[in-house]
Amino acid sequence: MPNKILIVDDEPFNLDLLEQELTDQGYVIERANDGAEALEKVDSFAPDIVLLDYMMPKMNGLEVLRRLREDDRHKSIPVILLTAKATQEDKVRGLDAGADDYVTKPFDSFELSARVRAMMRIKQLHDSLEEWNRTLAEKVAQQVAEIERMRRLKRYLSPQVADSLLQGEGDNFSKSHRREITVVFLDLRGFTAFSDSAEPEEVMELLRSYHAEMGKIIFKYEGTLERFAGDGIMVFFNDPISCDDHTERAVRMALEMRAKVRELRAGWLKEGYELHLGIGLAAGYATLGSIGFEGRMDYGAVGNVTILASRLCDEAQGDQILTNQKTFGKVEDIVVAEPLGEFTLKGFARPVAALQIVKMKRGQ
Repeated sequence: MPNKILIVDDEPFNLDLLEQELTDQGYVIERANDGAEALEKVDSFAPDIVLLDYMMPKMNGLEVLRRLREDDRHKSIPVILLTAKATQEDKVRGLDAGADDYVTKPFDSFELSARVRAMMRIKQLHDSLEEWNRTLAEKVAQQVAEIERMRRLKRYLSPQVADSLLQGEGDNFSKSHRREITVVFLDLRGFTAFSDSAEPEEVMELLRSYHAEMGKIIFKYEGTLERFAGDGIMVFFNDPISCDDHTERAVRMALEMRAKVRELRAGWLKEGYELHLGIGLAAGYATLGSIGFEGRMDYGAVGNVTILASRLCDEAQGDQILTNQKTFGKVEDIVVAEPLGEFTLKGFARPVAALQIVKMKRGQ
């Protein structure tokens, strides 16, 4: 695309001479007879360079320069001043006003052409820099959006799962689907009595430290955190990222959580807090996907397996991890468990054979 030059002079002869010279070199030329017309033509013509006469009636070149440099749309357009005033003081005044170069009249055509070409190169470099900055700004905006997306994902997903989703794996994970998962519910025995008697600040501080420790373990085993509800936590495995060993991971996580709460419990007892951990764990099929409303969505699981894990958690005593026979069958080669008999659980027509998970077998 030809480069465009706006020539501004109150002498028609100078305009004709400049136009002829520059048109022969392939430039597209627009003329202005005074400063006011020049400012109008800058808006409509959008020149790459302005050749501007210093001395003009109505509005001289310095005033035109001042207005161009005050306008964000035009302040970067290269301007070459043309004038018969060639004193050092005049040149300094013109350059201080914002001129990029200075050519005295009568001008030498070779010199003028060389200065125009130099200004064109500067303009092209400036335009390239502007485009680079614009592209960079867009990339930064995309990265900021990506970081925000990551932050939202990490509200309910482990970092590993969030990273996988952001890399394009499982883009449709939020759509409702059915899958076998392992669900873990845990809460603190004695928490209701503790929260009734303790100061609110004490309750919040204990929850913060408890959640922080449990969160580290959840992320370590790449579980999907569905929710916190006071002291209660629900985690599930094998969705949205599948893992063949989801029940084993859930068991290992539960055992590590129990060990961590045993450590925390020592400090709680010193403060007079009688608290302990109960865990329910079950494997089975559930429907999973986004749950909520526009502006606030969570990723959740719905099905009998979530209810079963919750009910087993309700039955668990302090320091117990309860599961059912079907779930235990998936990990019986690596886990030691003790049968506790049949439990009648709310919402289940038949009694559930429950077991207490004790530990991993030696070497596991």
